[in-house]
Amino acid sequence: MKEILETFKERMDELFENKNVRAMRELVEDTPEADIAEYLETLEPKNALVIMKIMPKDLAADVFSYLEPGFQEEIVGIASDEEIKKLIEELSTDDAVDMLEEMPANLVEKVLKCANASTRAEINRFLNYPEDSVGSIMTSEYASLKAEMTVRQAIEHIRKISFHKETVYTCYVLGSRRSLLGVIELSEILGCRDDDELIENLMETNVVKVGTADERQEAVRLTQKYDLFALPVVDSEDRLVGIVTVDDIVDVIEEEATRDIEQMAAIVPTEDTYLKTSVFSHVKARIPWLFVLMLAGMLNGVILGEYEVAISALPILVTFMPMLTGTGGNSGSQTTATVIRAMTLDEISLKDSFRVMWKEVRVALCIGVVFGILNFARIYFFTSDPDRVKIGLVLGLAMIFTILMAKTLGAFLPLLAKTVKLDPAVVASPMITTIVDVVSLMFYFNLAMQLLSHRM
Repeated sequence: MKEILETFKERMDELFENKNVRAMRELVEDTPEADIAEYLETLEPKNALVIMKIMPKDLAADVFSYLEPGFQEEIVGIASDEEIKKLIEELSTDDAVDMLEEMPANLVEKVLKCANASTRAEINRFLNYPEDSVGSIMTSEYASLKAEMTVRQAIEHIRKISFHKETVYTCYVLGSRRSLLGVIELSEILGCRDDDELIENLMETNVVKVGTADERQEAVRLTQKYDLFALPVVDSEDRLVGIVTVDDIVDVIEEEATRDIEQMAAIVPTEDTYLKTSVFSHVKARIPWLFVLMLAGMLNGVILGEYEVAISALPILVTFMPMLTGTGGNSGSQTTATVIRAMTLDEISLKDSFRVMWKEVRVALCIGVVFGILNFARIYFFTSDPDRVKIGLVLGLAMIFTILMAKTLGAFLPLLAKTVKLDPAVVASPMITTIVDVVSLMFYFNLAMQLLSHRM
């Protein structure tokens, strides 16, 4: 596939240089929209706009929807009002909304000014939905039927509207005032042998649906659970106002996964791709949490200062500190990742908090005992210190305590965050690692001072 794309790019460069408009039009019409968009992004915006002008309007709109937000902004910035009008009228509502959400106010105003009154009203309605709501990602371009239609009438209707809808694979049966009565697959309509059969006799009335104000994650959950290509969206009066298609669900999953990864790594989420994000933006995204964690990490130095006597008397204790804190941080990260994933997939909820905590305590005790025994054996058999039994006990017990605390926190903090309406990823690895480091070192040195007081 990569070779085909490279061949396409080379051919387009050649045709563009020779100004062979007819050949370019034929070539783009036989090429996937995503590949055309990838090629356009390698050009200057003015040249990309020239190529978009030679495309059919519907193809140009589809290609535009695949462009990166920054490049879309550049295209709109240099396009004429007439060109923008053609584009905005061909774009699906959800693609138009996605584009405008990323643009500065002056360009949004320019685009909306070029749209007709009905398109402008529709876009403004979508823009008013909260960013993380289902309403913000739905499209109003769905295929609807009436219950009293026959199969023959339904097929004729679908033929008329198919070019103007996001998808016709799933059709929605509406009653008065757009009330959602049922849903029917196109395959079931086409497979019906009786052209006079009524749609109401074929439709499924037990409809899986979601509300406009629901969180986007609810749409993701329902789409995954029921293997849907499109999910109907209803308002507070159970009227169909749009659908969420599977491509939008994939975008939401990607955005949520990216945001969770960034937050778990203590990075403020960014909108642009890695290469298009400036060095300053990367610095600004990473430095706040790093600064907070640096201040928290300074507590380790304070703790070491408090136990200077123990360190001087038993330097061997220092050699095990990296292993102890590292194991604790890794243990907490394992649990946090597992719990957050389970929460995201709705495998667990807040009512399962006690079961989750109890399970992680048992897991931690099993792992802690194994690691504790291994470290005790290491001290006992591979050191010649006269107090190797007590040193082994200190390290072994500290290891058990550290893993138990890390895994307990790793389960508790995401659940607590969910309870108080915070993103669980915010309290992930860096914060847990810092807490575990501080508390485990305090336990480690206090235990050493108790069991090895005669050496202090």
